[in-house]
Amino acid sequence: MKFQDIYRYFQEPPPIYLSKEVAVCYVLSVLIEQGDSYGTALIQLVETKHPLYRLSDTVLYSALKFLEDEGVIRGYWQKVEGRGRPRRMYEVASEKSEEAQKLGRFWHKYLGEKQLVSGVQEVRSS
Repeated sequence: MKFQDIYRYFQEPPPIYLSKEVAVCYVLSVLIEQGDSYGTALIQLVETKHPLYRLSDTVLYSALKFLEDEGVIRGYWQKVEGRGRPRRMYEVASEKSEEAQKLGRFWHKYLGEKQLVSGVQEVRSS
């Protein structure tokens, strides 16, 4: 290892993989703010909007299963034109929307705290 490697690490940090707890909050935040969605779109959205973060298939589908089991979201099949098989879509259950909103806010809190830490790192490296 060289000092150059350390500088590069902080200039181009490796992606941060979301835990199941954070993924639950992220999913709810997206479903509340943007409406129904499907798994692949949720993964692509986090990478596009928040390039520092990654969401693995395993963690995402574990979070979706948890939310369905708890009755916070519902899954349904939607036929997509030009696609052979239907796509599994997810929506927030109306009777659990208050709980979903509370948990969804944690995603924004998580982002705020991470951005604050990232900002401190940038100041220190200057």
